[in-house]
Amino acid sequence: MKKFITPTIFLTLLISGIMFSRCKKFLDVDPAYTQDAENYFNSPADYEMALTGAYDLLQACSIYSVWIGEIASDNTIAGGESVNDTEGLHQIDLMTHGGVNTELRNVFRWNYAGISRANFILENKDNIEFTGKDVIIAEAKFLRALYYFDLVKFFGDVPLVIDKRLGAEEAIQTPRAPSTDVYNQIESDLQDAISVLSPTTPIIGRATKGAAQSILGKVYLYQNKFSEAATQFDAVIASGMYNLIADYADLFSVANENHSETVFDVQYSGLEGGGYGCLSCLEGYAGPGFHGIRQYNGPVYGDGNSYNLPTQNLYDAFDPADPRRDLTVLDIDAFIAAQPSPADITYAIGAGGHTGYYNNKYIKRQGEFGLPDNDLTSPVNYRMVRYADVLLMAAEAHFQTGNVGIAEGFVNEIRIRAGMPTITVSTLQDIWTERRLELACEGHRFFDLVRTNQAAIHIDGFQANKNELFPIPQIEIDLVGGNWTQNTGY
Repeated sequence: MKKFITPTIFLTLLISGIMFSRCKKFLDVDPAYTQDAENYFNSPADYEMALTGAYDLLQACSIYSVWIGEIASDNTIAGGESVNDTEGLHQIDLMTHGGVNTELRNVFRWNYAGISRANFILENKDNIEFTGKDVIIAEAKFLRALYYFDLVKFFGDVPLVIDKRLGAEEAIQTPRAPSTDVYNQIESDLQDAISVLSPTTPIIGRATKGAAQSILGKVYLYQNKFSEAATQFDAVIASGMYNLIADYADLFSVANENHSETVFDVQYSGLEGGGYGCLSCLEGYAGPGFHGIRQYNGPVYGDGNSYNLPTQNLYDAFDPADPRRDLTVLDIDAFIAAQPSPADITYAIGAGGHTGYYNNKYIKRQGEFGLPDNDLTSPVNYRMVRYADVLLMAAEAHFQTGNVGIAEGFVNEIRIRAGMPTITVSTLQDIWTERRLELACEGHRFFDLVRTNQAAIHIDGFQANKNELFPIPQIEIDLVGGNWTQNTGY
């Protein structure tokens, strides 16, 4: 078994018999160390605990998906203490990133860790029979699809591993699969999940039929399969399970989570801490603390690390009358000036860049601190898919298939909720602009620009035919003996 310790990404967590070394709460073995991969999955509880472990990697993967999805775009800059603080994010911000980049490697290996946990369940799906197993299998396929979707968006062609764990020799021989094959597998997994999952779930945060349909619609949209995408989004809309909440200001508070606009949230807890040396070990959401105001002393907010700072370009994209501007982008100096005692409020500027703006959706707020290190353990959920996103994707899919009136209706639902006047939708740009305003700082912007062929227009330093994808981490190429080619231009 020694060969399974080889540190290639497939082996990081893939063949760990008890995959939850950082999550003792998921598995309590008595006596200790007597269970391994080959004698697990002997009871329904084993499958449930393994599924919890498969969900758990979403907490880690979401951190970088949001950061990179914004920092690589024109919406935000990296920020932070210095340009050497989380250097990989600064390289991505400047479009100078290459194959040696810690943040991109984390995206690669954490998503594969999630896939390995889902595959471990699916590899053992026939061990025993019990009521409810079909739902566990469907959720495992849903999760595998999510992890692969992240990978194919970031890296394009990636190794495709299905329903099994790999030894070191087999991992070395596994090639990068064409992105079309990866997308086909994602579609298959989501279609299987949709056929089993219910519209509601008794466990908050678990996958539902609507969540799987929404992700499948998005997967189709990324491949320009507009008719298929519209069909999925229409099913979600027609289900009646989701509605826009009345007040945009209530979308991102802890007190109002899992509301009618929630299609799928990554769930976080503020009750279990961690450290900077292992962001994948956190049960809380690190984003709000990282986005917080450096050395801030004042009302409403908490101090933080000043990452992922909105740009002037994003701030100016909003109509000044649009309430979403200030709910999305915190103008720190304007906020301080409006307080009763502005002279008593202080903050510091990080040397990693300062725009005067902060991500007001995911930011550390008083009353929403986690324990024990509130920079890392925010209880705020990440809103991976919300109903407004579904409506705007549906608008795009319908416009692309000639249903302009339907598209306009969906866009104006979004605008009316925001308190903005309705518009005539005459071009795709009308939809894309509304998408930027509604979803800014939620992790979608870079990938939206790439898939709509607008990235070279809007992103400084972006090189066409190169930066549409990120490089495969060089260390992963080295660990498989150089058997994977690098993405073009890197």
